[in-house]
Amino acid sequence: MGMKLSQPDLDLYRAVDEVLHYIWDPIGVSEVPQARDEYYGYLPQVFQLLKKGNDEKAIAEYLGKIVKQSMGLRENTQHDLKIAEILLSWKKVLS
Repeated sequence: MGMKLSQPDLDLYRAVDEVLHYIWDPIGVSEVPQARDEYYGYLPQVFQLLKKGNDEKAIAEYLGKIVKQSMGLRENTQHDLKIAEILLSWKKVLS
């Protein structure tokens, strides 16, 4: 990321990483150790959406956009909304 994060922000950043890799996982690589960095490119933006106070809908829309535009897959709006809920729950717990 290129900047020093406070401990709460670092904890949130790590939680976002875990959620994206193990729960969101649109391409099904969560069980492949060699693919652990597959979603790192999306991590800073998702983290910033959370930090800026975006709601579930905005976060889910961003996730859907990634799936459709970057991965060429069909969006799963309900799944993305669930992931957004999980991410916001982590933010609440860690803030």
